[in-house]
Amino acid sequence: MTPVEVHHGESPVVLGLPHTGTCLPPDIMARLNARGQVLSDTDWHIHRLYDGLLPGATTVRATFHRYVIDANRPPDGESLYPGQNTTGLVPLTDFDGRPIWTRPPGASEIETLRQGYHAAYHAALMAEMERVRALHGVAILYDCHSIRSRIPFLFEGVLPDFNIGTSNGASCNRRVENTVAEICAGAEGYTSILNGRFKGGWTTRHYGRPSTGFHAIQMELAQSTHLETETPPYDYSPEKAARLRPILADILHALADLAPRLAP
Repeated sequence: MTPVEVHHGESPVVLGLPHTGTCLPPDIMARLNARGQVLSDTDWHIHRLYDGLLPGATTVRATFHRYVIDANRPPDGESLYPGQNTTGLVPLTDFDGRPIWTRPPGASEIETLRQGYHAAYHAALMAEMERVRALHGVAILYDCHSIRSRIPFLFEGVLPDFNIGTSNGASCNRRVENTVAEICAGAEGYTSILNGRFKGGWTTRHYGRPSTGFHAIQMELAQSTHLETETPPYDYSPEKAARLRPILADILHALADLAPRLAP
């Protein structure tokens, strides 16, 4: 298994795709229980949803599933949301809090997985961020995510359609944050929130260093915006996607147009 797929573009925008992969080493798959083998916490079809929206965008996509190791968690396993339910570097439960393993990896195996997958993904992502910054003086990381709109274990009620995370404004210039927030707020028929339940994962917080020319923003889409249903088989909805894709394209093009005014 090649852990990372990279498409090299010339735009100042880099798309991160850490959770769309569904590949698992056979020994890992064999140790997941029946619930785990459903892979329910995948960011289903997100790479398809964003495909072609910004010609020239660089994409960095993890091919491995987040149950192997979560590329959007800190490598030391520290919680991103202290005091709140979440999943770890190697999740022991799914997003409903149910166990997914018959025999989970031990500490030494987790370290092997971290080096082989997590570190490989971030080495590729950092290389692309640095390459793009060398071209433009700035690189904007737009981290692509999705999640079911109702998950009581993680949050109350119904999630907004667009969940924008900037680590409370620390991971990007305010113009980046405002550009995305204004487009989402103006999208008819959709709801949005800035730095609500999802403020940006480790990727956003790690790469977002505006003073160095690295800007990062996370978009967590409710899966009701582009899936037929948020239950197996998690089919892609061409009709819903046709409504959503122009809004996402507007966001990416606006960020690309903004980039020349962000160089430090």
